[in-house]
Amino acid sequence: MAYDIEQEKKEISARYKDLITNTYRTLDEEQNKLIRKAFDIALDAHKDQRRKTGEPYIYHPIAVAKIVAKEIGLGATSIACALLHDVIEDSDYTYEDLKKLFGEKIANIVKGLTKISVMNHQNISIQSENYRKLLMTLSEDFRVILIKIADRLHNMRTLESMAPDKQKKIASETAYIYAPLAHRLGLYNIKSELEDLSLKYNNPEVYTEIVSKLELAKEHREKYVEEFKKEVSEQLKEEGLEFTIKGRAKAISSIYRKILKQGVTFEEVYDNYAIRIIYKSDQKNEKFIAWKIYSVVTDLYHSNPLRMRDWITQPRSTGYESLHLTVLGPDKKWIEVQIRSERMDDIAEKGVAAHYKYKEGFDQNSDDKNFEQWVTEIRDVLENQNSLTTSELLDNIKLNLYSKEVFVFTPKGDTKSLPIGSTALDFAFSVHTGLGMNCLGAKVNGKLVPLSYVLQNGDQIDILSSQNQKPKADWLDFVVTSKARSKIKHFLNSEKSHLVEEGKEILQRKVRHVKLNYNDEEINNMQKFFGMKTSQEVFLAFQSGQLDTGDLKRYSESKSVFQNFLSRFRKSSSKNEVVKETTDKNLDMIVFGKAEEKLNYSYAKCCTVIPGDKIFGFLTISDGIKVHNDACPNAINLRAQYDYRVLSAKWVNAESFKNRIKIEIEGLDRVGMINDISRVISNDLNIDMKGLSIESNDGIFTGTITLEVKNKSQLEETQKQIKAIDGVAKVRRL
Repeated sequence: MAYDIEQEKKEISARYKDLITNTYRTLDEEQNKLIRKAFDIALDAHKDQRRKTGEPYIYHPIAVAKIVAKEIGLGATSIACALLHDVIEDSDYTYEDLKKLFGEKIANIVKGLTKISVMNHQNISIQSENYRKLLMTLSEDFRVILIKIADRLHNMRTLESMAPDKQKKIASETAYIYAPLAHRLGLYNIKSELEDLSLKYNNPEVYTEIVSKLELAKEHREKYVEEFKKEVSEQLKEEGLEFTIKGRAKAISSIYRKILKQGVTFEEVYDNYAIRIIYKSDQKNEKFIAWKIYSVVTDLYHSNPLRMRDWITQPRSTGYESLHLTVLGPDKKWIEVQIRSERMDDIAEKGVAAHYKYKEGFDQNSDDKNFEQWVTEIRDVLENQNSLTTSELLDNIKLNLYSKEVFVFTPKGDTKSLPIGSTALDFAFSVHTGLGMNCLGAKVNGKLVPLSYVLQNGDQIDILSSQNQKPKADWLDFVVTSKARSKIKHFLNSEKSHLVEEGKEILQRKVRHVKLNYNDEEINNMQKFFGMKTSQEVFLAFQSGQLDTGDLKRYSESKSVFQNFLSRFRKSSSKNEVVKETTDKNLDMIVFGKAEEKLNYSYAKCCTVIPGDKIFGFLTISDGIKVHNDACPNAINLRAQYDYRVLSAKWVNAESFKNRIKIEIEGLDRVGMINDISRVISNDLNIDMKGLSIESNDGIFTGTITLEVKNKSQLEETQKQIKAIDGVAKVRRL
């Protein structure tokens, strides 16, 4: 393929010029020189490389640098690193070369980015190992993470050129790993765009439907915002305030979450857009003006006190500050109004990076204490990583990344924020590990409460402790923070290891008395005989006295009989399984992989699948191939963590297949409603109804219907006809 090299050179030059003239920060001559030098090296490193689209590869580093410079708002060092982020991985330039050219700081950041990129290309046994290493780099220099988020955002924006299975894998990993990180770093716009783009590739039908509905509602939205502006602006101008008012549609992924969570249609999501009032202020009068604007808005419109959020008095741990209220607007519909200063808006848009516009220098010591505290917690968890499985580490850290917060007070009156659902014991660990380990109970607002007490906003907590107290296994049932869980597990594991060793020595002595051998095979047989899950449990049972010499004799006497029985049982059960597989499974229903092979499979229990649904296969460790619906709640996690075990799947000969599904209905009750529903299903559509359960309460009925349908189109037609029945308000598949 021939390329117009001269035209491409002009385009590269134009894109570079666009990058340096649109930076969030003002750059001096020295900083511009640094960026130019990085650009020249990147241009040389990637001179013979092209992207999958056929474009020169350098377009990608320039685009990433532009996101870093403008959308995230970082300075010259980060912009230079963004331009160089693929240089070590994709060219002959080495870490040592970059160190000589740019110094150790820039070379280390690029090295950190290279480590993450290399991990992305490896078929790691569990994809989330990636995440563990990603977070490791955070404790070195969080700019690595910010540039990596920019890199991922540009890849998501240009994902069309990838194969569909790659699109889904990258989109799932983005939703699973990068969107939560962007959220925690305060990059709300980027977080929303990453989630929206993930939805676009993971669930394209839903994405397209919401986009088209938002487009249809755009004119009404703009008209509404103009009316709100007109009414509020007059009052605010009288107060002598400088401000701007703008409306914005909520993120597509956010609207979809509401549709799923509340079981409503797009039209029923009442707050699918918000109005933002941004005012000018010096730091001294920021709070005063925010409440003044609040007063003006609530004088004009009724507000909903239950949906009031004051993030100005107590900012979120991400640094986010804003006053949120929900009011009954000009057309008597509820709408969210956000009130914030220009500084607060900057921080809401740029997150961590924006703090440096209002602070001196750019080093990690100048970061706000909330963020520093979070990085410290992450380090803390990673230091005890051996006591956690990767999945547990992921769950723990994702909880810290995404969860809403509860604000409480120490005895001295300092505030602490913890994830919602945290207990008094979580609070103790957040103050100090030692305090958590020795925690007996707590006084909350002067009253004694147990360790499991769930914290409420505004609680003042005083922890009671004793040197004799030690962590217990049941503590894990009620702690939620990653720090508390990892410290407790670390302690319990070290205690358990000690007891296991003791038990092993006791067993070694006892087997001699009953003339048995001490080896792995014998231990495994004992484990099965005593009905225990692991050999560790056997050792612990002997250590605690739960098992003794008498039990060993019993095992020895029944050993031969037991083994004969086991071998007979295994033979018969395997025969039964083969028969069941061939009789129960219609093996030509679904084919897997590019070769479209017929393989044994069963349906996953976490979602329902009917012919016509988009599906995929997942290779489990012990239960063969499980077929999942593409819209399965676990689909994103499976693709993000175990992409190498995901199989493409498609339907063949689906018409002969019937599957039971449940639909939920809701509406206004009346005489004859059940008859009308039954008539539509059984007579008009000729569908086999296997169950109907309806409850009526104060004139509103809710119910579930179990149907046997052939395919998706038959189900959709059924839902459409039931929705048309007089009085039925909602129909949805469970």
